[in-house]
Amino acid sequence: MYIGLKHLHSYLAYLLLAALIFSIVYVIIQFVGKKSFTEKVRKVTLVGFIATHLQLLIGLVLYLISPVGLSNFSSEAMSESLSRLYVLEHPLTMLIGIILVSIGYIKAKKPGDDARRFRTIIVFYGLGLILMLSRIPWSVWP
Repeated sequence: MYIGLKHLHSYLAYLLLAALIFSIVYVIIQFVGKKSFTEKVRKVTLVGFIATHLQLLIGLVLYLISPVGLSNFSSEAMSESLSRLYVLEHPLTMLIGIILVSIGYIKAKKPGDDARRFRTIIVFYGLGLILMLSRIPWSVWP
């Protein structure tokens, strides 16, 4: 079960990154074209929102059952960079990134100026994506 969840978490990360990048690019195109914030734009950004939360759910389960996750939390793990990445840096940074994406989506749903709504998505999704990219364990990622 652990290996299956690990692979699922890794391969869904590709879907998550693609969904966030597509959402950001789509919103930038709509913003530059001075289009209105339509239901289609909301649904496109919803895909990124859902992908982040699905990845969070799988990541939390994996963190709890993984031998390099919560069970490895110790002072020895903090002194080794790869262990520290798995135990603390990756989960915490991803959680902050997911929170940023969530704030961006929720704030953009509120009625108001379309330009503000587009900027909200661009800024919050962009910051969330940058944080996520910064803490992916690239050396062991398939």
